[in-house]
Amino acid sequence: MTEYIATIGLEVHVQLKTCSKMFCSCAVEYGAEPNTNVCPVCLGMPGALPVMNEEALKLTALAGLMLGCEIGPVCKFDRKNYFYPDMPKNYQISQYDLPLCLGGAVPLHDLAYPKDAQKTIATKDKKARLTRIHLEEDVAKSFHMETATGIDFNRAGTPLMEIVGEADIASPEEAFAYLTVLQQVMIYGGISDADMEKGQLRCDVNISVRPVGTEKFGTKIEVKNLNSISGVRRALAFEIPRQIEALRGGAVLQQETRRWDDTRGETTLMRIKESAHDYRYFPDPDLLPVKTASLVEAARARKPELPWEKRARFVADFGVSDYDAAVLANDLALASYFETAAKGAKKPKNVANWILNDLQSALSAASLAITDCPVPPHALDELVNLIDTGAINSKQGKEVFAEMFSSRKPAATIVEEKGLKQESDTGAIEVFVDQVIAANPGPAADFKAGKVSALNFLKGQVMKLSKGKANPALAGEILEKKLS
Repeated sequence: MTEYIATIGLEVHVQLKTCSKMFCSCAVEYGAEPNTNVCPVCLGMPGALPVMNEEALKLTALAGLMLGCEIGPVCKFDRKNYFYPDMPKNYQISQYDLPLCLGGAVPLHDLAYPKDAQKTIATKDKKARLTRIHLEEDVAKSFHMETATGIDFNRAGTPLMEIVGEADIASPEEAFAYLTVLQQVMIYGGISDADMEKGQLRCDVNISVRPVGTEKFGTKIEVKNLNSISGVRRALAFEIPRQIEALRGGAVLQQETRRWDDTRGETTLMRIKESAHDYRYFPDPDLLPVKTASLVEAARARKPELPWEKRARFVADFGVSDYDAAVLANDLALASYFETAAKGAKKPKNVANWILNDLQSALSAASLAITDCPVPPHALDELVNLIDTGAINSKQGKEVFAEMFSSRKPAATIVEEKGLKQESDTGAIEVFVDQVIAANPGPAADFKAGKVSALNFLKGQVMKLSKGKANPALAGEILEKKLS
């Protein structure tokens, strides 16, 4: 049976995090009343003239720097002509032959893949190449009802960055990783909130399949209506086998656009593309070309530490494992929380363990984000230091943490109120040890005879007698000394 391989290219649209639209001063505001953030410019009224949003240009340049793109000395805007109800001018201001950014790549690190695919990654440390990043204006949003369609022009004119990738993606899992990294970079740079549910990051997927050993790509089929990263993976997992099955059955695939139905878990035909669109691009006569040197300089000053750079620094500065660093750096807010808590910690790795286990578990159970965490970073640092210095033991630490999470009280206050302070006075612990040895001659004799496990029993008895307050490490040392 003929084997087939898939080739996938992604076109990602990202709404930029600006206060106003691309060519007018109307507010960019998600969820506003329909058709309230509009003006003659974004409604395409005759005679209305566009004025460029400088911040949008800077954010696009920043995205290019973060993704290793080349930024040319000059970029310009063009008119992309087409008629559609959501485009009030009957053309879109976009960039054609002189986009802001060219080239670049998206590094697909292990933790960006779906959890169930992280152990079976086909190409480790793969870099998916970019073709270009250009800037344009968004279109309006259509709402299809039973007998009519409504259009909200609030979104029309919102600065929109299009990231066009090369056909380097080979699987649904790689597409998932690609979008995860892109979303992460957008958030790290403050370029966009990149919330797919709000339409701030939208993706069109182009897929073709061909027999193994052939160079020529198969027929390209586009899939739209993808509103989550996991949805992109599911759509590809359906569409690739569908195309392969059709070819094996003798069908001839045609270039078409399909819609992803997430509820039914399948793609359905939207329209057939007989030939490529002729958009009749020409330079926008109302907008001058832009020299990019000052934009690049401003963007370079704003370029943050990249996610993969932060991971490496966490390993070097805080002694955490590669895996823990990757998990912490995956979420910018979580990374910031960890770094703040770890700065004053005696053992930063222990802080990381508490965040990745107890804290994240508590946040998940309470349906809270790290930004809404009731335990501030310095408070978690205080708790971990209490445990590390032997003031309380780890079991008591969990009890204190639970109280901190619910009451927001400092760890030291809870320890004092509950009388949990660990007993580290050698003389006091010796009293408990003497009583335990006297009450348990058998296990004491077993330890003297070489049975090491007997010490754990005796230590447990010391903890029981002290009502959990004895420092367990110190109790073990005193027991060993007395029984030697």
